[in-house]
Amino acid sequence: MASTAAATAAATRPFPPLSFHSRKFNYQTFAPISPNYPKASVYSRRCISVSLTDPKPKLSGAAAASVATAVPVNVPVDTFVSRFAPDEPRKGSDVLVEALEREGVKHVFAYPGGASMEIHQALTRSNIIKNVLPRHEQGGVFAAEGYARASGCPGVCIATSGPGATNLVSGLADALLDSIPIVAITGQVPRRMIGTDAFQETPIVEVTRSITKHNYLVLDVEDIPYIVREAFFLANSGRPGPVLIDIPKDIQQQLVVPNWDKPLQLPGYSFRLPKSPEESHLEQILRLISDSKKPVLYVGGGCMNSSEELRRFVDLTGIPVASTLMGLGAFPCTDELSLQMLGMHGTMYANYAVDKSDLLLAFGVRFDDRVTGKLEAFASRAKIVHIDIDAAEIGKNKQPHLSICGDVKEALAGMNRLLEETRAKYNFSSWREELNEQKAKYPLNYKTFGEAIPPQYAIQVLDELTNGNAIISSGVGQHQMWAAQFYKYRGPRQWLSSSGLGAMGFGLPAAMGAAVARPDAVVVDIDGDGSFMMNVQELATVRVENLPVKIMILNNQHLGMVVQWEDRFYKANRAHTYLGNPSREAEIFPNMLKFAEACDIPAVRVTKKSEVREAIRKMLETPGPYLLDVIVPHQEHVLPMIPSGGAFKDAITEGDGRAAY
Repeated sequence: MASTAAATAAATRPFPPLSFHSRKFNYQTFAPISPNYPKASVYSRRCISVSLTDPKPKLSGAAAASVATAVPVNVPVDTFVSRFAPDEPRKGSDVLVEALEREGVKHVFAYPGGASMEIHQALTRSNIIKNVLPRHEQGGVFAAEGYARASGCPGVCIATSGPGATNLVSGLADALLDSIPIVAITGQVPRRMIGTDAFQETPIVEVTRSITKHNYLVLDVEDIPYIVREAFFLANSGRPGPVLIDIPKDIQQQLVVPNWDKPLQLPGYSFRLPKSPEESHLEQILRLISDSKKPVLYVGGGCMNSSEELRRFVDLTGIPVASTLMGLGAFPCTDELSLQMLGMHGTMYANYAVDKSDLLLAFGVRFDDRVTGKLEAFASRAKIVHIDIDAAEIGKNKQPHLSICGDVKEALAGMNRLLEETRAKYNFSSWREELNEQKAKYPLNYKTFGEAIPPQYAIQVLDELTNGNAIISSGVGQHQMWAAQFYKYRGPRQWLSSSGLGAMGFGLPAAMGAAVARPDAVVVDIDGDGSFMMNVQELATVRVENLPVKIMILNNQHLGMVVQWEDRFYKANRAHTYLGNPSREAEIFPNMLKFAEACDIPAVRVTKKSEVREAIRKMLETPGPYLLDVIVPHQEHVLPMIPSGGAFKDAITEGDGRAAY
């Protein structure tokens, strides 16, 4: 009871103003707390969401316009036809499902349990939303991420209380780090039991406070329509991210006549949403470009919605483009001005370009440590222009000479307009020739040893046979880096990877979500044997839903990336990185084909390079899901490699596990 009383007190006492320089929607979302705000519906010290039955402070005209134009409702409310009469009472769970329908949700990834049964019962009454049943809650949240990454629309996952909710944690953290819009809904024990250590009770709002953009504990059934609408707005606006809604079971069961017409009241948050960039700032950037001789574009995941504008900007300026792991596909990897990926395992010519540049245009990036290495040495000769939608990222790791907090899409469109109006011409031909020499000197390559299959070769063949147009997901490790290096992404939202968190087990469920979101696309999970095993149960979902997910496992019987570090920095001492059966090292263990057979999925293993092309062709041509187990040598290393904390001059370009270091 003490914890319940404390929670009530925490939800009602005033909060001190906090800095808004944070990536999360945390602080003073509404006008200062006043007696006009009655019932608190958020068990969180970061923001109080309230029922809006009493008078409210008025939004300013600009803030009201911001809210009115930014609400991401895909199905207009005035055209939505409810299956209930306007004055007909219905359960809170039915209100929740209809609220999701009104947001345009067509698919959810939901695993039932005692505290979420009411929601699942309501889902069976919906003619709009289909549930894709994962076999583990982590599979569900990763699938929701895959759905969001492939479509650009928020993904939705649902879990029960306690262990169901905590199984979402890795996915929420992953979505926050990679700025992926998802809405996670969890069941919770009844309100009267909160704080009593009830069966399957976990304070998931407290658990996820630092790994969500925002979260709610619903304490009034009347708040459900507003909270769902607000959650989708928050997930998709500004810097996208995950939002969690925790709903006690008695709220789900309570009858109510919902009010769908409450306007969003977010003056604080809306005021802090970035404004359109000022033309004078854009002109300054163009002047810097005019003064430079070796400019480079450094683009990240923040450019995923501005691919057209980015391409036009490159056409107008002729500036070469280096992409982060998250930014692959925003600019075509096949373009002559593409330097492909930069960073720890980026191309030598991309890292060379950044090292030698005199102007670094950093658009939609956060200067992550896997990109920069030693910060003092990163782009040390360059003036830096940083454009990002999140004020917290500007100057966090690397201080820019000029910065704009705003939408990259608007900034690029503005600069393109100015370039077209002024008909400015730039000549960076000598710089491009210098970089072309680096491309010729240090191409991405690999060695072949007899009939052993180089993993890079398998990915190259997949790229050729799909014309670079497939949606590729991956787990985390060496296979992830090779998929980033050797598959040539032609467009945005083709590459789905757990980049910031580096969550193994991401590949298969993310591919599942992508296949649901984009049923017309070829979807391939390039996975490692270690990562694949972490969510292997989702093969059952893939089969039951008949999702045409192709799984290509680069099976080296080891935790490949850790082995590479052991080879390089620990004298090849193996510390629990062998995943096979030590008593039968000559055999492939476990037998991935048996997993596929158990789920009635066709599967083939290849062990020779000469077999690879035909095997991949067959995988792509076979309808429905398919598993291809490609046996590759564990001695292979991902190169180039800049050691952690190192600089471009420390780059490693030669060697593998067959040599001693």
